[in-house]
Amino acid sequence: MPSPEPAPRLLRAFLAVAEELHFTRAAARLYVAQQALSRDVRRLEAELGTELLVRSTRRAELTADGERFVPYARRVLAAYEELGTAFGQARPLLVDVNSPGLVFERVLEHARRLVPELEVMARYESGLTGAALEIGAGRLDASFGRWAGLDPALRDLLDHQPVRLEPMAVVLPEDHPLAALAEVPLGALAGEYVYAGAGNPRTPEWTGLAHALFAGRGIRVAPPAPLAVGREEFERVMAKYRHPVLAVVDFPPMPGCVLRPLTDPVPLSPVSLVWRKGLRHPALDAVRSAAATLARVEHWLEAPPGSWLPEADRQSMGQP
Repeated sequence: MPSPEPAPRLLRAFLAVAEELHFTRAAARLYVAQQALSRDVRRLEAELGTELLVRSTRRAELTADGERFVPYARRVLAAYEELGTAFGQARPLLVDVNSPGLVFERVLEHARRLVPELEVMARYESGLTGAALEIGAGRLDASFGRWAGLDPALRDLLDHQPVRLEPMAVVLPEDHPLAALAEVPLGALAGEYVYAGAGNPRTPEWTGLAHALFAGRGIRVAPPAPLAVGREEFERVMAKYRHPVLAVVDFPPMPGCVLRPLTDPVPLSPVSLVWRKGLRHPALDAVRSAAATLARVEHWLEAPPGSWLPEADRQSMGQP
């Protein structure tokens, strides 16, 4: 065989299948699509110039060359990991979760329990577009947000893992006429200006989602307003401008305001974990595992019947 230098990702893909002897289980273990996993294994076989696995509809079996290659792949990966540890792989992982009180803090808490020896740091500064720019520049490791709303040039630098389809809500001044309702039908917002981050260069993916939701419903996106950071500033700006604010059902309580779920239909905010393409860090593995576990246990990726989600987001989140 030739002497290629396969990427660590290809070796991980092969070893996962070699150990599971099943592409579906191996893909779930690596948190990747089965098609992508199969593509990586075929690429590795092409680089090595030999067949490593025999595939069937139910199983995968190692060929003789595949059996022979397993210990080499393990040694090479161990060397990569040793090199990464020696040169800072164990540095703190910095993850932007946008705002305090959002559900994604729970993902980081779960990850910290998985790797208590590592540091997973939360930052509360940015929407996904702003965070993605910093991830691409190497100043940030990961963030949460709407993958389909990112510029394609940014997506080329990143990877993502669907985490949650979060029902959307509206924040209202407590004396707003709609505040008396337990739930707010979208039709009841017709004629309203609803704030959705317009003008904020860090959150155009959220404003774009609002435009798609409001289209044809007589709801208008409120013009740019000062960015309110902190509860006191949020209360002051809300009292001054009095526009309802588009949010999600887990948005933290704010003084002088009420949070009401949106219905008819239930609009969903599609959220992925996003990180720099090629990033290897044991704490990132823990965050991905924690996100997948919570998504499975709490049914975060199950869309309610009749809910609303743009087609581009439906595809990016793996929804039928």
